[in-house]
Amino acid sequence: MSTATETSPNSTTPAEAASARITTYVKAYNEAVAQTMREDENVFVIGEDVAGYGGVFHMYDGLLDEFGPRRMVDTPIAEMGLIGLGVGAAARGLRPVVDIMFMDFLAVALDQVVNQAAKMKFMYGGEVKVPMVIAVAYGAGVSAGAQHSQSLEAWLAHTPGLKVLMPSNAYDAKGLMVSAVRDDNPVVFMLNKVLLGARAEVPEEIYSIPIGQAAIPRQGDDVTIVAFGRMVTEALKAADILAESGVSVEVVDPRSVQPLDTATIVKSASKTNRILVVHEAVTFGGIGAEVAAQIQEEVFDYLDAPVLRIGAPFTPVPFSTPLEKAYVPDADRIVSGARRLLERN
Repeated sequence: MSTATETSPNSTTPAEAASARITTYVKAYNEAVAQTMREDENVFVIGEDVAGYGGVFHMYDGLLDEFGPRRMVDTPIAEMGLIGLGVGAAARGLRPVVDIMFMDFLAVALDQVVNQAAKMKFMYGGEVKVPMVIAVAYGAGVSAGAQHSQSLEAWLAHTPGLKVLMPSNAYDAKGLMVSAVRDDNPVVFMLNKVLLGARAEVPEEIYSIPIGQAAIPRQGDDVTIVAFGRMVTEALKAADILAESGVSVEVVDPRSVQPLDTATIVKSASKTNRILVVHEAVTFGGIGAEVAAQIQEEVFDYLDAPVLRIGAPFTPVPFSTPLEKAYVPDADRIVSGARRLLERN
């Protein structure tokens, strides 16, 4: 079994570099599922339309043909039952991947996620493991409306026992999914809908990325932008814009919301002395508040300005395309935030 680990989409071993090719985020995820199913017969996928249709976003195309209906299982619209089935199967030694289609639909299964999957290992003194992945598509940007567009990572990261991953590119989508399937704990794997077609260099071989290890896709000295999921792409665009006026931006991609790589974030904060945290979830009560609190607890004396957060306004995601575009943070808002930080002392 290969367990190669990486810290950056631009860092591969010589053997992996030889086999790397450009592919999409959704295909990289599909490949991770297929490869973990080949290496472990206990891995199976359940969900609405995952088998015959290949998933609503075609994340499982071709897997029914290879693995058959016993390991690729279409189900009724019954999210509570799906998570419950997954918990029971995981507790008995299997490794289910439970696809919940849209992250919003976790709301109808939250008891199974929070009170069963997350707590079972602790309630049984570690004698029961729950190695399951809950795969969800999240985020705005495709005019899916208020009930199909939310980013609810802060809900889940607040629950001890759950791991919450937010890959921002195709390379990480594959490596983190391999780690998620192999993990002996329940993992919520968040796939951003807008990023599904995003392309990156991804090795063909199976590889894993350690859960809880941040990446630094761009080094800088003047401002640190800590960005989650799709916002990493916007942060990198903002960094290019700011570079034109001589501002050196460091971008930190935590990749994992829970566990959070506080050490990498704090190290960057002590280097640049100015921190901007960006996520597309609602600003109030979002993960940005936790990041800001941890930075100020650990390296307050290094800060030249208060930590600034950028997120969505406190309202449901609009259906209207122009309103949705205004709702989601983008590179221009990040540039404005960074310049505000540079003006403050």
